[in-house]
Amino acid sequence: MKPAVLALADGTVFTGGALGFEGETVGEVVFNTAMTGYQEILTDPSYKGQIVLMTTTQIGNYGVTPEDDESGRVWAEGFIVREASKHPSNWRSHQTFEAYLIEHRIVAIQGVDTRALTCHVRDHGSQMGIISHVNFDSDSLRKKVKSIPSLIGRDLVCEVTCSHGYDWTEGTRAMDSIGGEPSISAQKSLLPSLNVVVMDFGVKQNILRSLVDFGCQVRVVPASTTAEDIRGLNPDGIVFSNGPGDPEGVPYAVKTVTQLLGWKPLLGICLGHQILGLSLGLQTHKLAFGHHGANHPVMDLRTRKIEITSQNHNFAVGLPHKEEDCAGLRSQRFDSAVGRMEITHRSVNDGCCEGMVGLDSPILSVQYHPEASPGPHDSNYLFRQFVEMMKGHKDV
Repeated sequence: MKPAVLALADGTVFTGGALGFEGETVGEVVFNTAMTGYQEILTDPSYKGQIVLMTTTQIGNYGVTPEDDESGRVWAEGFIVREASKHPSNWRSHQTFEAYLIEHRIVAIQGVDTRALTCHVRDHGSQMGIISHVNFDSDSLRKKVKSIPSLIGRDLVCEVTCSHGYDWTEGTRAMDSIGGEPSISAQKSLLPSLNVVVMDFGVKQNILRSLVDFGCQVRVVPASTTAEDIRGLNPDGIVFSNGPGDPEGVPYAVKTVTQLLGWKPLLGICLGHQILGLSLGLQTHKLAFGHHGANHPVMDLRTRKIEITSQNHNFAVGLPHKEEDCAGLRSQRFDSAVGRMEITHRSVNDGCCEGMVGLDSPILSVQYHPEASPGPHDSNYLFRQFVEMMKGHKDV
């Protein structure tokens, strides 16, 4: 195995073996606790600017399948694993994990003590890092990584959004009910046809598929699309998608969302949730090491039900709450430009705001991923709620 080095901005260095495309890459190192879904993670545009560390010890054991991509390319800047499987076992697999990394020119490292590295990131926070297959001088790498600017304030959305609008018609490949929802065929027969515009801040394709599953006709538009242009499409509802980086780095998107408040039903997901929060007058802040994985418990404060969710965010919506509200997972209401809002979901782990709803305006917003692919599917019902919100608004 050829050697490789990972150097962090705080000067910590880890050694391992080269994996994937030979070269050097930089990005913010974050850890992901999912046991499956490495292909979906790599192709999620939300990981633009980041090097992903997988806490699961073996990655690639079920290979790679083209149908599982969440976008048209790999967006993660690099990958860190304990062990990359050379012999995948899955009837759907088309190629090995390493061949996939090489094809997409992704520089990665394996053989790293991922447990120690995860603990370091947890204790010292997400930070810029560099993986090199060509430079093994620790001092040189430390100096280089310290000169790399952080992701705070950067506009990464402009690098991942679509260049022009397009229609999306493909649904999921699910044949049975998902997360307690009716079958796909039953959903399409029971629900009205609704026109939905999706603002692409780095949208995952499974969001688009899920909307189609629930009877929506989907039009995807670039992040730079103006409120006037969106109004011209006259949709029944608007979705603000997931995406990478700092929501404060895309003021043009915040402006557009602000101008759309109170007009038609709105659904914010992940970065879209944060941008929606800024448009409502709230603030956002960077978390110490973020939420990345497919096993994050979230409480629906209205029912006290716990959902296991898929999450990927380093920033969060900050709320004018009391400390005991977070610790006790209590609901909270606040005033905005479009009336009263209610916090509906919080993270069980740290009390972070995970969802909100408009009491006087048709707004639904979640920090996590209800379209989760490959799962879990506990939160799939949120698409049904959005459809019902659009239908109710249309009937008024």
